[in-house]
Order: sequence, then C-alpha cells, then structure tokens
Amino acid sequence: MIDFNRMIDNYLHREVRPRADGRYYPSEIGSCIRKIWYGYKKPKERPSDVIKIFQMGNMIHDFIADVLKSEKNPGIELLQTEVPFRENIEDFMISGRVDDLLMIKESGKTVLVEVKSTKMVSMAKEPQQSHLMQLQIYLHFLKLRYGMIVYVEKNTLQTKWFNVEYDPQKTEDAIKRFKRLHLAVRNNEIPEPEAKVTKGKEWECGYCDWKDECWGLPREEGR
Repeated sequence: MIDFNRMIDNYLHREVRPRADGRYYPSEIGSCIRKIWYGYKKPKERPSDVIKIFQMGNMIHDFIADVLKSEKNPGIELLQTEVPFRENIEDFMISGRVDDLLMIKESGKTVLVEVKSTKMVSMAKEPQQSHLMQLQIYLHFLKLRYGMIVYVEKNTLQTKWFNVEYDPQKTEDAIKRFKRLHLAVRNNEIPEPEAKVTKGKEWECGYCDWKDECWGLPREEGR
C-alpha cells in the first residue's frame, strides 16, 4: 500500500551538510545568536514536521505571487518573485534567502514584500522583530525605501500586513549582530544564550534544536 506520508518525507528530505563559515543569512540574524552558532558548529538534521512547515511557507509565498500578478488585481505590478542578494562585509558575506520575498510596484512606488505564514493571523499584533530586521537588511542593500511584511494564515489564507520604511539605525544594529556572530564562529567561542537572558525571547528556547546542549552547559557557560 502507498504510504503518502513517507513519500512526502522522502521528497522533502535534505542531507545535513556543514555550513560555510563566513556566510550568513538575513533570515536568521534576528534569532538567538547562540542558536545560529550551533547551526554552524553542530549541524543537525531538521525534523520532518519542521521541514513541512517551511514547505508550506514556500507554497503560500507562491500563492501570494500568483495573486499579485493576476489580471484580476490591476494596479499592482509584480517585478520579481525571487530577489537575488549577496553582499560582502569585511571578511564575511551576507547572502539572502529570497524564497519569501516579492518585489512589486504600486502607485509608481517599488515595495519589497516579505511573506510569512502563520498559524493564527489574529496573533500578529505587530511584526516580529526578527522579520523586521531581515527586511531592513534587504531594503538597505537593495537600496529601497519601502517594504511590507504580510502574514498569511495557513488554514484560512486570511492576511494581516504591516508597512515598513527603511531605517538605517536598525540596519546598523543588524550588521553589528552579523559581526558578533562571525567573530564567535571564527574563534569557536560560544555566544551568550540570548533567548534565555532576554525578555521576550524566551519562547525561542522551546523551538530550538540545540536546547539540550545549551541548557546542559556549566552555569558559567550556559548562564
């Protein structure tokens, strides 16, 4: 008998490969820096349920792209569905994961749209700080002023969106985080556990693949 669950798992499975030091991603930099560091030093295979969540996000991105380029929605011009991004800073590279970005033109204005899937759109009272940071980086290096974060509820396709303007200070803060991460990766020094010690970020620990390693460290290392 055909096992469709197994077939989907086989299709989505990806080999775990070591990550190249010196190449970092805007989609991650808003997360706990220790978690990102573990991704370079102790890479793990993602559970199948997590991979499926990311795949659902990709499918929703493609759907929103179809909506934007449809003749049924005049006034919006879809310029790009994948926006290439790569930038060298000092001795490392920031490379964009562009699968959730769309570039549109509306009323003569170019807008970079970041699409994120969510379980309950009603919970999106404001954009997540990690999503804002990611978008600010793209706006900076693509030399754009306007952006938008669109949350799409997976079960209903209801949406909530937030307009974002380029903020050079937020970009500077993000680049400082990249530099901290690169220094820690290069020197093989474990960073502080941001999610543990920063109010409002504690929830990240519950979704971290390296929670056991982090919490198992001696107190002076694990804080």
